[in-house]
Amino acid sequence: MTAPKAHDWILDLAAYVPGRAKIEGIENPVKLSSNESVFGASPAAIDAHRDSADELMRYPDAASNDLRDAIAEVYNLNPDKIMCGAGSDDLLTLLIHAYAGPGDEVIYSQYGFMVYPIQTQAVGATGIAVPNKNWGADVDGILEAVTADTKLVFVDNPNNPTGAYLSWSEIERLHAGLRSDIVLVLDAAYAECVTADDYHSGEKLVERADNVIMTRTFSKMYALAGLRVGWAYGAPSIIDILNRIRMPFNVCLPGQPAAIAAVKDQAHLKAAVEFNTEWRDWLTASLAALGLDVVPSQTNFVLIGFPEEAPFTAELANQFLTKNGFLLRWLPGQGLASHLRLSIGTPEQNRAVVSLLTEFMNGSPEA
Repeated sequence: MTAPKAHDWILDLAAYVPGRAKIEGIENPVKLSSNESVFGASPAAIDAHRDSADELMRYPDAASNDLRDAIAEVYNLNPDKIMCGAGSDDLLTLLIHAYAGPGDEVIYSQYGFMVYPIQTQAVGATGIAVPNKNWGADVDGILEAVTADTKLVFVDNPNNPTGAYLSWSEIERLHAGLRSDIVLVLDAAYAECVTADDYHSGEKLVERADNVIMTRTFSKMYALAGLRVGWAYGAPSIIDILNRIRMPFNVCLPGQPAAIAAVKDQAHLKAAVEFNTEWRDWLTASLAALGLDVVPSQTNFVLIGFPEEAPFTAELANQFLTKNGFLLRWLPGQGLASHLRLSIGTPEQNRAVVSLLTEFMNGSPEA
């Protein structure tokens, strides 16, 4: 008897691996592996989530109308060009499923969000990973990689897992070099973290181009990762296509009022950004003082480079930190075996990580 068989390209697919959350033998490890916001969600968002409990038997608003209106009001956007999803990775997945398939090519950075290559392979398309330049996307490399089969170009800006970013002039140069039938996806999941003056998340380009879409999330600086709420701002023709194929009721009922309250509480967001910036700068300076190579970051994490030779490698540092109850993200699968990604933690957690890495760099992995 022959068993059901999936597409060959799916059988060869490696699933997404999230940041570790547990350590055997340690009851409450410090999780700094998933870029979660330790500053926490707006109290108004928490209250809105609680208040929705009595309505959990109901389906949510399928079109997320009130949430779209709230986003549009706060960011001064057209709500008709906004679509919401179960996190921004839901929207990124929909884009690939809508515009790519066997025989098509999807371009992204070598060091980039792993959803791009995973979902590209899931639809049978060919992923083209372009090496990064100065840790961010390489505009010239991307343009050189474009062929007649290119359907989508993804730029996570700022980049995950490096923390680097492209200036707005570079994004405009990239778009100017692309054919009009290629969808440019500006993944701005970390936009709220950015303090650089020459950065822009992408809505300016959406307003004047028919082949651009920007994706955002409430998972990072709004600290609603557990509710899975994201949104996109795109050309009406692209939004129409995504709405045709998305799952109905794709943003959960408690997620919608919580996200509305979160986006309206800009004072809380401002405080979260100030906290993130202060400790990102402190961690960068403290780790660099240990002789470690820290990539300048515009996100809520820093990427730390370690020596390639024992006894001070990233792998051994990861083992040392894990033994002491701290979970960071080691990324050998993305070609970053010499690096650890560290999410910004509480002041106590940040100081403890630096103290442990000071011990590691001044001693031995067995210390």
